[in-house]
Amino acid sequence: MKLVVLGLSLGSSWGNGHATTFRALLKAYAARGHEVVFLEREVPWYAGAHRDLVNPDWCRLDYYSDLDHLAEWREEIAAADAVIVGSYVPDGVAVGRLVQEWAEGTTAFYDIDTPVTLAKLARGDFEYLSPAVIPDYDVYLSFTGGPTLRHLEDHYGSPMARALYCSVDAEAYVPLDVPKKWDLTYLGTYSDDRQPTLERLLLYVARAAPNRRFAVAGPQYPDTIQWPDNVERIEHLPPAEHAAFYGASRATLNVTRADMIAAGWSPSVRIFEAAACGTPIISDRWDGLTELLGDGREILLVDTCADMLAALGRRDLEQIGQAGRARVLAEHTAAHRAEELERHLGEAAEHARDRARVTA
Repeated sequence: MKLVVLGLSLGSSWGNGHATTFRALLKAYAARGHEVVFLEREVPWYAGAHRDLVNPDWCRLDYYSDLDHLAEWREEIAAADAVIVGSYVPDGVAVGRLVQEWAEGTTAFYDIDTPVTLAKLARGDFEYLSPAVIPDYDVYLSFTGGPTLRHLEDHYGSPMARALYCSVDAEAYVPLDVPKKWDLTYLGTYSDDRQPTLERLLLYVARAAPNRRFAVAGPQYPDTIQWPDNVERIEHLPPAEHAAFYGASRATLNVTRADMIAAGWSPSVRIFEAAACGTPIISDRWDGLTELLGDGREILLVDTCADMLAALGRRDLEQIGQAGRARVLAEHTAAHRAEELERHLGEAAEHARDRARVTA
């Protein structure tokens, strides 16, 4: 089939988790024999030196400057078997309406930020999605599973809501035989609501354990943060360097945004990537996490600085990392997600045909 995706970014992983998610998923989807076109809004912060993927060999990547320019792809959108619009796409409500008007195949919204999106909708912030647009997408593909899916159908009128968790490119994220540089690392863009947890579970720990080594990689951290001397700062780490970063980490920290903790069932792409590298993951807690990775066997959950210090002292960290890797390779690779996407789009097409027959 032919799939057209209008997403936040494929070409740049700077300051967003969308690019690596789309890259893994769409590369695996193309490997199943499908044609993929990705249309990305041209914005200055993802251009130039921040663009780290050009001319991928598994899909066509094109850019549009505004909604008028997007109209040049109208026939391509109309001819596609399925069209997906992603979360945080600039002018996303207008883009969604155009896709729903132009597309003759299945239409889907892929929300890689579902709890954040729902919080925005609840306060009337329709930056990239509005309640009026949701019922006209054939399927709502959600980064979040669990009870949220029923809420999307019952409260917002989605004809069909399905979980499509993030995943990992199992060829790119592998264990590497590199020296261990850090006892604990964190990889992620700065976020106001993640920072208190990062402070509690990494910076406080670094101050309490001056003989241990730490690293925080990611952009947009304020200059006002006081980094302990044993915490190395890395401003930006492109995906090609992620596996080596995780490989050099005795353990890595997963920190979850407040809206996603509240919703539960919202695994970050970093969980799957770190686990695929065989790196032990130490995480904050939220509902649904232990259904993905078993606490104490495949991941460690902590609440306090003391918990973290105890976790870092465990002798079975390496075994936990190996068990986490085995679980992710068995259930959460991009190949698994591509198969799920294919199934969800097929189901949505059948539901749309059923609805059309009922209203005919």
